[in-house]
Amino acid sequence: VLEGVMMRGPSKSAIAVRKSDGDIDLEVKNNSSLVAKLKLTKIPIVRGCVAFFDSLIVGVSATMHSAEFIDLEPEEDETPSKFDDFIERHFGDKMLTIVMWVSVCLALVIGIGLFMLLPTVIAGGLKSLFVNETFIRFPQAFVDAVSPVMTNHIMLNLIESVTRIVIFILYMVLVSKLKDMQRVFEYHGAEHKSIACYEAGAELTPENAKTFTRFHPRCGTSFLLIVMVISILFFSFLTWDNVWMRIGLRLLLLPVVAGVSYEIIKFAGRSKSKCVAWLTKPGLWLQRLTTREPDESQLEVAIASLKAVLPTEGEDDRW
Repeated sequence: VLEGVMMRGPSKSAIAVRKSDGDIDLEVKNNSSLVAKLKLTKIPIVRGCVAFFDSLIVGVSATMHSAEFIDLEPEEDETPSKFDDFIERHFGDKMLTIVMWVSVCLALVIGIGLFMLLPTVIAGGLKSLFVNETFIRFPQAFVDAVSPVMTNHIMLNLIESVTRIVIFILYMVLVSKLKDMQRVFEYHGAEHKSIACYEAGAELTPENAKTFTRFHPRCGTSFLLIVMVISILFFSFLTWDNVWMRIGLRLLLLPVVAGVSYEIIKFAGRSKSKCVAWLTKPGLWLQRLTTREPDESQLEVAIASLKAVLPTEGEDDRW
Protein backbone atom coordinates (compact mmCIF):
# COMPACT_ATOMS: atom_id res chain seq x y z
CA VAL A 1 0.00 0.00 0.00
CA LEU A 2 1.33 3.45 -0.95
CA GLU A 3 1.58 5.78 2.08
CA GLY A 4 -0.60 3.47 4.11
CA VAL A 5 -1.28 0.10 5.71
CA MET A 6 -3.79 -2.64 4.96
CA MET A 7 -4.95 -4.91 7.78
CA ARG A 8 -7.10 -8.00 7.48
CA GLY A 9 -8.93 -9.24 10.56
CA PRO A 10 -11.20 -12.24 11.15
CA SER A 11 -14.24 -10.59 9.55
CA LYS A 12 -13.15 -7.18 8.20
CA SER A 13 -10.39 -5.60 6.14
CA ALA A 14 -9.21 -2.01 6.35
CA ILE A 15 -6.95 0.27 4.34
CA ALA A 16 -5.65 3.39 6.08
CA VAL A 17 -3.85 5.93 3.87
CA ARG A 18 -2.15 9.17 4.83
CA LYS A 19 -3.50 11.79 2.42
CA SER A 20 -1.48 14.72 1.08
CA ASP A 21 -3.34 17.10 3.44
CA GLY A 22 -2.23 15.05 6.46
CA ASP A 23 -5.57 13.41 7.23
CA ILE A 24 -6.03 9.63 7.33
CA ASP A 25 -8.47 8.04 4.90
CA LEU A 26 -9.88 4.81 6.31
CA GLU A 27 -11.82 2.31 4.19
CA VAL A 28 -13.33 -0.69 5.97
CA LYS A 29 -14.97 -3.64 4.24
CA ASN A 30 -16.40 -6.97 5.33
CA ASN A 31 -14.20 -9.83 4.22
CA SER A 32 -15.44 -11.68 1.16
CA SER A 33 -12.66 -14.24 1.12
CA LEU A 34 -12.69 -16.94 -1.53
CA VAL A 35 -11.68 -19.38 1.21
CA ALA A 36 -14.81 -18.57 3.21
CA LYS A 37 -17.07 -18.41 0.14
CA LEU A 38 -15.96 -21.84 -1.02
CA LYS A 39 -16.14 -23.19 2.57
CA LEU A 40 -12.49 -24.27 2.53
CA THR A 41 -11.46 -22.89 5.93
CA LYS A 42 -11.06 -26.37 7.44
CA ILE A 43 -9.25 -28.03 4.52
CA PRO A 44 -5.47 -27.71 5.03
CA ILE A 45 -3.29 -26.79 2.02
CA VAL A 46 -6.36 -26.26 -0.20
CA ARG A 47 -7.32 -23.19 1.85
CA GLY A 48 -3.75 -21.97 1.49
CA CYS A 49 -3.82 -22.36 -2.31
CA VAL A 50 -7.01 -20.32 -2.54
CA ALA A 51 -5.80 -17.78 0.04
CA PHE A 52 -2.65 -17.25 -2.05
CA PHE A 53 -4.65 -16.06 -5.07
CA ASP A 54 -7.10 -14.21 -2.84
CA SER A 55 -4.21 -12.26 -1.29
CA LEU A 56 -2.91 -11.29 -4.73
CA ILE A 57 -6.31 -9.88 -5.70
CA VAL A 58 -6.74 -8.03 -2.39
CA GLY A 59 -3.18 -6.68 -2.56
CA VAL A 60 -3.63 -5.25 -6.05
CA SER A 61 -6.98 -3.73 -5.04
CA ALA A 62 -5.41 -2.12 -1.94
CA THR A 63 -2.54 -0.66 -3.96
CA MET A 64 -4.95 0.79 -6.52
CA HIS A 65 -7.05 2.32 -3.73
CA SER A 66 -4.03 3.95 -2.07
CA ALA A 67 -2.75 5.25 -5.42
CA GLU A 68 -5.89 7.37 -5.74
CA PHE A 69 -4.58 9.63 -2.97
CA ILE A 70 -1.21 10.34 -4.58
CA ASP A 71 -1.03 13.91 -5.82
CA LEU A 72 -0.01 13.63 -9.46
CA GLU A 73 -1.53 16.91 -10.64
CA PRO A 74 0.78 18.84 -13.02
CA GLU A 75 2.16 22.22 -12.04
CA GLU A 76 -0.10 25.16 -12.91
CA ASP A 77 2.36 26.55 -15.45
CA GLU A 78 3.01 23.15 -17.02
CA THR A 79 1.39 22.66 -20.45
CA PRO A 80 0.10 19.11 -21.06
CA SER A 81 1.79 17.38 -23.98
CA LYS A 82 -0.08 15.92 -26.97
CA PHE A 83 0.48 12.47 -25.50
CA ASP A 84 -1.06 13.58 -22.17
CA ASP A 85 -4.07 14.98 -24.06
CA PHE A 86 -4.45 11.71 -25.99
CA ILE A 87 -4.35 9.65 -22.78
CA GLU A 88 -6.85 11.95 -21.05
CA ARG A 89 -9.31 11.83 -23.99
CA HIS A 90 -9.21 8.08 -24.50
CA PHE A 91 -8.74 6.71 -20.99
CA GLY A 92 -9.56 9.46 -18.49
CA ASP A 93 -10.14 8.14 -14.97
CA LYS A 94 -9.46 4.56 -16.09
CA MET A 95 -5.80 5.33 -16.75
CA LEU A 96 -4.66 4.58 -13.19
CA THR A 97 -6.39 1.20 -13.25
CA ILE A 98 -4.82 0.35 -16.61
CA VAL A 99 -1.35 1.35 -15.39
CA MET A 100 -1.75 -0.75 -12.23
CA TRP A 101 -2.81 -3.89 -14.11
CA VAL A 102 -0.05 -3.44 -16.69
CA SER A 103 2.38 -3.13 -13.76
CA VAL A 104 1.01 -6.33 -12.21
CA CYS A 105 1.36 -8.25 -15.50
CA LEU A 106 4.87 -6.87 -15.99
CA ALA A 107 5.79 -7.87 -12.42
CA LEU A 108 4.53 -11.42 -13.08
CA VAL A 109 6.59 -11.69 -16.26
CA ILE A 110 9.71 -10.38 -14.48
CA GLY A 111 9.04 -12.73 -11.55
CA ILE A 112 8.78 -15.77 -13.82
CA GLY A 113 11.91 -14.67 -15.66
CA LEU A 114 13.97 -14.02 -12.53
CA PHE A 115 12.81 -16.85 -10.28
CA MET A 116 11.82 -19.56 -12.77
CA LEU A 117 13.68 -19.14 -16.05
CA LEU A 118 17.00 -17.67 -14.86
CA PRO A 119 17.75 -20.38 -12.22
CA THR A 120 16.94 -23.05 -14.83
CA VAL A 121 19.26 -21.41 -17.37
CA ILE A 122 22.05 -21.14 -14.78
CA ALA A 123 21.72 -24.78 -13.67
CA GLY A 124 21.58 -25.94 -17.30
CA GLY A 125 24.57 -23.73 -18.10
CA LEU A 126 26.61 -25.32 -15.31
CA LYS A 127 25.75 -28.75 -16.69
CA SER A 128 26.92 -27.72 -20.17
CA LEU A 129 30.06 -26.14 -18.73
CA PHE A 130 31.23 -29.04 -16.57
CA VAL A 131 29.82 -32.10 -18.36
CA ASN A 132 29.62 -31.13 -22.03
CA GLU A 133 32.68 -28.85 -21.65
CA THR A 134 31.01 -26.28 -23.91
CA PHE A 135 33.46 -23.46 -23.21
CA ILE A 136 36.39 -24.94 -21.25
CA ARG A 137 38.05 -28.35 -21.33
CA PHE A 138 38.50 -29.65 -17.81
CA PRO A 139 40.79 -32.47 -16.63
CA GLN A 140 39.13 -35.85 -17.15
CA ALA A 141 39.33 -36.69 -13.45
CA PHE A 142 37.35 -33.53 -12.63
CA VAL A 143 34.73 -34.31 -15.30
CA ASP A 144 34.38 -37.89 -14.00
CA ALA A 145 33.84 -36.57 -10.47
CA VAL A 146 31.32 -33.89 -11.45
CA SER A 147 29.33 -35.79 -14.10
CA PRO A 148 27.32 -37.99 -11.67
CA VAL A 149 26.14 -34.85 -9.89
CA MET A 150 25.42 -32.69 -12.94
CA THR A 151 23.58 -35.45 -14.80
CA ASN A 152 21.35 -36.38 -11.86
CA HIS A 153 18.04 -34.54 -12.24
CA ILE A 154 17.49 -34.40 -8.46
CA MET A 155 20.86 -32.68 -7.96
CA LEU A 156 20.21 -30.34 -10.90
CA ASN A 157 16.87 -29.36 -9.39
CA LEU A 158 18.59 -28.81 -6.04
CA ILE A 159 21.19 -26.55 -7.69
CA GLU A 160 18.39 -24.68 -9.44
CA SER A 161 16.46 -24.22 -6.18
CA VAL A 162 19.49 -22.94 -4.27
CA THR A 163 20.22 -20.56 -7.15
CA ARG A 164 16.62 -19.32 -6.94
CA ILE A 165 17.00 -18.53 -3.22
CA VAL A 166 20.28 -16.68 -3.84
CA ILE A 167 18.67 -14.63 -6.64
CA PHE A 168 15.68 -13.88 -4.38
CA ILE A 169 17.91 -12.62 -1.55
CA LEU A 170 20.02 -10.52 -3.94
CA TYR A 171 16.81 -9.09 -5.40
CA MET A 172 15.57 -8.14 -1.93
CA VAL A 173 18.92 -6.51 -1.12
CA LEU A 174 18.76 -4.41 -4.30
CA VAL A 175 15.12 -3.41 -3.71
CA SER A 176 15.94 -2.41 -0.12
CA LYS A 177 18.47 0.10 -1.48
CA LEU A 178 15.89 1.93 -3.62
CA LYS A 179 15.10 5.35 -2.18
CA ASP A 180 11.46 5.21 -3.31
CA MET A 181 10.89 2.00 -1.32
CA GLN A 182 12.03 3.36 2.05
CA ARG A 183 8.64 4.76 3.09
CA VAL A 184 6.91 1.56 1.97
CA PHE A 185 9.25 -0.39 4.25
CA GLU A 186 8.67 2.09 7.09
CA TYR A 187 4.92 1.52 6.85
CA HIS A 188 5.65 -2.22 6.75
CA GLY A 189 7.55 -1.82 10.02
CA ALA A 190 4.64 0.19 11.45
CA GLU A 191 2.26 -2.64 10.55
CA HIS A 192 4.36 -5.20 12.43
CA LYS A 193 4.90 -2.97 15.47
CA SER A 194 1.20 -2.23 15.88
CA ILE A 195 0.31 -5.93 15.59
CA ALA A 196 3.00 -6.83 18.14
CA CYS A 197 1.63 -4.14 20.47
CA TYR A 198 -1.89 -5.59 20.18
CA GLU A 199 -0.71 -9.18 20.67
CA ALA A 200 1.15 -8.11 23.81
CA GLY A 201 -2.06 -6.68 25.24
CA ALA A 202 -0.73 -3.12 25.39
CA GLU A 203 -2.81 -0.05 24.60
CA LEU A 204 -2.70 0.75 20.89
CA THR A 205 -0.92 4.10 20.80
CA PRO A 206 2.03 5.24 18.65
CA GLU A 207 4.08 5.74 21.83
CA ASN A 208 3.51 2.13 22.93
CA ALA A 209 3.78 0.57 19.47
CA LYS A 210 7.20 2.08 18.71
CA THR A 211 8.73 0.10 21.61
CA PHE A 212 7.88 -3.24 19.97
CA THR A 213 9.79 -5.22 17.34
CA ARG A 214 9.33 -4.55 13.65
CA PHE A 215 9.79 -8.26 12.84
CA HIS A 216 6.86 -10.70 12.79
CA PRO A 217 6.80 -14.47 12.08
CA ARG A 218 3.63 -14.29 9.94
CA CYS A 219 5.05 -11.66 7.59
CA GLY A 220 4.69 -12.01 3.82
CA THR A 221 8.48 -11.78 3.49
CA SER A 222 8.86 -14.88 5.65
CA PHE A 223 6.13 -16.56 3.60
CA LEU A 224 8.05 -15.96 0.35
CA LEU A 225 11.22 -17.45 1.83
CA ILE A 226 9.29 -20.51 3.03
CA VAL A 227 7.83 -20.89 -0.48
CA MET A 228 11.39 -20.91 -1.86
CA VAL A 229 12.50 -23.59 0.62
CA ILE A 230 9.39 -25.79 0.29
CA SER A 231 9.69 -25.63 -3.50
CA ILE A 232 13.00 -27.51 -3.20
CA LEU A 233 11.10 -30.57 -1.96
CA PHE A 234 8.40 -30.37 -4.63
CA PHE A 235 10.60 -29.46 -7.59
CA SER A 236 13.46 -31.90 -6.91
CA PHE A 237 11.75 -34.81 -8.65
CA LEU A 238 10.55 -32.98 -11.75
CA THR A 239 11.88 -33.74 -15.21
CA TRP A 240 14.96 -32.00 -16.55
CA ASP A 241 14.48 -32.97 -20.20
CA ASN A 242 12.66 -29.89 -21.47
CA VAL A 243 13.07 -26.35 -20.13
CA TRP A 244 9.53 -25.23 -20.98
CA MET A 245 8.01 -28.36 -19.45
CA ARG A 246 10.02 -27.71 -16.28
CA ILE A 247 8.78 -24.13 -16.05
CA GLY A 248 5.20 -25.20 -16.81
CA LEU A 249 5.25 -27.91 -14.11
CA ARG A 250 6.69 -25.45 -11.59
CA LEU A 251 3.95 -22.94 -12.33
CA LEU A 252 1.31 -25.67 -11.93
CA LEU A 253 2.80 -26.75 -8.60
CA LEU A 254 3.20 -23.19 -7.29
CA PRO A 255 -0.33 -23.03 -5.74
CA VAL A 256 0.34 -26.32 -3.92
CA VAL A 257 3.69 -25.02 -2.65
CA ALA A 258 1.95 -21.82 -1.54
CA GLY A 259 -0.71 -23.88 0.26
CA VAL A 260 1.85 -25.90 2.21
CA SER A 261 3.82 -22.73 3.01
CA TYR A 262 0.61 -21.07 4.23
CA GLU A 263 0.03 -23.90 6.72
CA ILE A 264 3.63 -23.72 7.94
CA ILE A 265 3.63 -19.97 8.52
CA LYS A 266 0.20 -20.14 10.16
CA PHE A 267 1.48 -22.79 12.56
CA ALA A 268 4.74 -20.92 13.19
CA GLY A 269 2.87 -17.72 14.03
CA ARG A 270 0.95 -19.44 16.83
CA SER A 271 3.58 -21.86 18.12
CA LYS A 272 5.62 -21.07 21.22
CA SER A 273 8.13 -23.85 20.52
CA LYS A 274 11.81 -22.86 20.63
CA CYS A 275 12.46 -25.21 17.72
CA VAL A 276 9.84 -23.45 15.58
CA ALA A 277 11.22 -20.06 16.65
CA TRP A 278 14.67 -21.17 15.50
CA LEU A 279 13.32 -22.39 12.14
CA THR A 280 11.60 -19.05 11.50
CA LYS A 281 14.78 -17.04 12.17
CA PRO A 282 15.83 -16.79 8.48
CA GLY A 283 12.49 -15.16 7.64
CA LEU A 284 12.92 -12.67 10.48
CA TRP A 285 16.46 -11.90 9.31
CA LEU A 286 15.15 -11.23 5.81
CA GLN A 287 12.68 -8.72 7.26
CA ARG A 288 15.68 -6.51 8.07
CA LEU A 289 15.62 -5.76 4.34
CA THR A 290 11.87 -5.23 3.95
CA THR A 291 11.07 -3.23 7.10
CA ARG A 292 12.38 0.05 8.49
CA GLU A 293 11.80 1.86 11.77
CA PRO A 294 8.62 3.96 11.33
CA ASP A 295 7.87 7.37 12.80
CA GLU A 296 4.85 8.07 15.00
CA SER A 297 2.73 9.40 12.12
CA GLN A 298 3.18 6.10 10.28
CA LEU A 299 2.37 4.14 13.43
CA GLU A 300 -0.79 6.23 13.73
CA VAL A 301 -1.87 5.07 10.26
CA ALA A 302 -1.12 1.42 11.06
CA ILE A 303 -3.04 1.62 14.35
CA ALA A 304 -6.05 3.21 12.63
CA SER A 305 -6.13 0.32 10.18
CA LEU A 306 -5.65 -2.30 12.90
CA LYS A 307 -8.33 -0.91 15.22
CA ALA A 308 -10.86 -1.05 12.39
CA VAL A 309 -10.50 -4.83 12.01
CA LEU A 310 -10.16 -5.95 15.63
CA PRO A 311 -12.57 -8.79 16.45
CA THR A 312 -15.68 -7.85 18.37
CA GLU A 313 -16.77 -9.69 21.49
CA GLY A 314 -17.51 -13.31 20.69
CA GLU A 315 -15.55 -13.30 17.41
CA ASP A 316 -12.63 -15.63 16.81
CA ASP A 317 -9.44 -13.79 17.78
CA ARG A 318 -7.16 -16.16 15.86
CA TRP A 319 -5.73 -14.38 12.84
